[in-house]
Amino acid sequence: MNATAARAPRAPAPARPQPTARPLALARWLLAVAGLVVAMVIVGGITRLTESGLSITEWKPVTGAIPPLNAADWEEAFALYKATPEYQQVNRGMSLGDFKFIFFWEYIHRLLGRVIGLAFALPLAWFAWKRAIPRGYGWRLVVLLCLGGLQGAIGWWMVVSGLAQRTDVSHVRLAVHLLTALLILGGLVWTALDLRALGARRVARPVRMPTLAVWTFSVLALQLMFGAYVAGLDAGYAFNSWPKMGEEWFPGGTPMLQPWLTNLVDNPIVVQFVHRWLAWVVAGFSLLLAWRAARAGFKGAAHALAFLVLFQIGLGIATLLSGVELWVAVAHQGTAALLVVATALAAHRLGEARTRIVRAA
Repeated sequence: MNATAARAPRAPAPARPQPTARPLALARWLLAVAGLVVAMVIVGGITRLTESGLSITEWKPVTGAIPPLNAADWEEAFALYKATPEYQQVNRGMSLGDFKFIFFWEYIHRLLGRVIGLAFALPLAWFAWKRAIPRGYGWRLVVLLCLGGLQGAIGWWMVVSGLAQRTDVSHVRLAVHLLTALLILGGLVWTALDLRALGARRVARPVRMPTLAVWTFSVLALQLMFGAYVAGLDAGYAFNSWPKMGEEWFPGGTPMLQPWLTNLVDNPIVVQFVHRWLAWVVAGFSLLLAWRAARAGFKGAAHALAFLVLFQIGLGIATLLSGVELWVAVAHQGTAALLVVATALAAHRLGEARTRIVRAA
């Protein structure tokens, strides 16, 4: 052997699989947390529709988990609520029993947020200690954890907006709160699907989102934002007819704000109009994504997405025609969360199919 050959660099050793990684266990855990987030979105809808969100006027992340336990505690909590503009201008004369009702829903909403935080943080720490997190996924899980913590702060930021001068929370902050929750939900589901693929094939890489899915999620996020505006502005009560708003497609005598663009945020009639018709744009993109997923062989995901987007439109119409009946409106918000899940599933399946085609080529 000559000296040149002896000094030749050795080829890098092939990467060894991480023997302690447990991608399937991680995927099941993330899907369980996603289920809790869906429940959180539903309870949040009930909280908003029952106007319960301002009943707890303090943010105590730890001690706030303990509700009032005796008559004196209840009187103290009620006295704090009586100092709010909502009580003084809207609910003056409310009984303690009525206060306990709205307190219940806000308390359950906050308690569920704490449960989700623990259900994510504690298993994450355990999986990290056991070195069960596959390489490349640790940072994604930490980002989701940070988003969850941020969501709690956003929730209080939203509540604060209704404690000083307003009689309700800011609809813009409400939209930020809802969209952050659904972003977390989508991130949980997408990461779980990546981990399931990794569990099935150790060489699987994270799936890239197809361009069509990016557009679908974009218009869906826009529609969800307007849905939050409708809820925050009580715009669903503006017109309870469909497809026309009263006798017209758009009410001609609608008072408009200046500058004009503020109507897309602050004018209840304009917001309801946009939310009505943007739904069909979302349906178009969703049905196209479902069709592409079906052609790729993922008919289950495709059918789920197609059904949910059409069912969601039906619930939206029913919400209007019922005069925003509580449980119809709650079903509408809950289905929105399920639609995010179904969109993520169809998009991921389509991304998997395209990845396989590229590798085969």
